[in-house]
Amino acid sequence: MSTLEKNLKKEIDAMPEKSPLSLQIDLKKFEKATEEEKRQQDVMSESVSFFKDGMRRLMKNPLAVGSIIVLILIVLLIVFGPMFIPYEYSEIIRVDGKRDRTIANMAPFQYSELEQEFMAEGGKIFPHIMGTDEMGRDYFVRVLYGTRVSLIVGVFAAVIVLIIGNIYGSISGYFGGKVDLVMMRIVDIIYSLPDTLMVVLLSVVLNEVLNVEAIPFLQKIGTNMLSMFVVFALLYWVSMARLVRGQILTIKQNDYVLAAKVSGAKSKRIIFRHILPNCISVIIISAALQIPSAIFTESFLSFIGMGVQAPMPSLGSLANAARAGISAYPWKLVFPSLMICLITLAFNLLGDGLRDAFDPKLKR
Repeated sequence: MSTLEKNLKKEIDAMPEKSPLSLQIDLKKFEKATEEEKRQQDVMSESVSFFKDGMRRLMKNPLAVGSIIVLILIVLLIVFGPMFIPYEYSEIIRVDGKRDRTIANMAPFQYSELEQEFMAEGGKIFPHIMGTDEMGRDYFVRVLYGTRVSLIVGVFAAVIVLIIGNIYGSISGYFGGKVDLVMMRIVDIIYSLPDTLMVVLLSVVLNEVLNVEAIPFLQKIGTNMLSMFVVFALLYWVSMARLVRGQILTIKQNDYVLAAKVSGAKSKRIIFRHILPNCISVIIISAALQIPSAIFTESFLSFIGMGVQAPMPSLGSLANAARAGISAYPWKLVFPSLMICLITLAFNLLGDGLRDAFDPKLKR
């Protein structure tokens, strides 16, 4: 018998005898937990927050993890890629200071006649990874800048939707009654407005009102892109507001909200400290799915000529420019279209993964 067992037996023998008529528990029927059992209990009772538990289940989803990796690689490429490429998105490539007439519409990894002569003399030319466009500009750099513009539009739209949609939907759902009735009718009116028509009208109005030549920022993006940002701020938050309102109408009936009201907490504190954190999963998922929707909208508007101002590229404007020579130069349409599909698919898969990881109703 080990020393631990001997000491344990002595402690049990030293316990007082239980009276037959007593209702107390007989302590001799219990044994002290060993150190190993104590350590096992510590592991079993590990405290896990809602966010940590959701991230742990998200990392177990291979499609979501793959989407995160793809998006990280795309972001790194569009941020650091132009630093290593000696071409600008608006630069017409010249060889040794000379204009090359044969450099337009080249296929990927091809060189023009002047470039071949320059390389034969010992010069070095950075390869055209995706070829060149109809004006002799490097297509790879233009695709990188176009992806950068599209992602900025998507993230901007998601931020606007998060801010306006959450505040508006929280106020409507929490106060209810006539406040909710009036606010939701305003949402219905806004929801009925066509976003494409609003972009066209705002672009025409802003072009007449604003002095584009005096603002360097507008010279690059144009009034079309500015009107698109305004439309995102005016129209795209209504779906988020409806979703948050529906969640709050259910959550505000819980006991902890009633306890907060009884304790004298203000409405602002109840909304932001007690209600919104309990519908954070719906907010995260909707924001993740809003980014590809905004990117697709921007690509569509740029495709019909309502996007960024030339020569600044976007994925939609690149696809529109490639449409004219699709039979002769099909790769010019493939690259921006493939990037749009890749970004949209990655964000959609990530949104599905976030829904599976953070939605309490889907927990097993």
